[in-house]
Amino acid sequence: QVQLVESGGGLVQAGGSLRLSCTVSGGTFSNYIMEWFRQAPGKARDFVARITTSDSDPYYADSVKGRFTISRDNAKSTGYLQMNSLKPEDTAVYYCRIRRPGTTTIWGQGTQVTVSS
Repeated sequence: QVQLVESGGGLVQAGGSLRLSCTVSGGTFSNYIMEWFRQAPGKARDFVARITTSDSDPYYADSVKGRFTISRDNAKSTGYLQMNSLKPEDTAVYYCRIRRPGTTTIWGQGTQVTVSS
């Protein structure tokens, strides 16, 4: 059974940086597209970033473009979200999702990111 575990969240001041990790077990990570979403209190879960199976063509929400970088290391079965120049409005629970189009979609449990002003 494929499982995801996110880590790397925490409390940071505005302008700071965090790197989130998403580690996959029980499956072949390289077969999956990887995405990050976030959900702020009282709001819908929003798309943040996506990367293909071959670590190419990263795609970002406009709100994070130029500040966040998505990447993956298939050999380590781990994906990353490097977040720089963080703003209070980036405060949310961040979720990793992996999927094989037309078949499997799996979510992680989420990790809290809090940015203080």
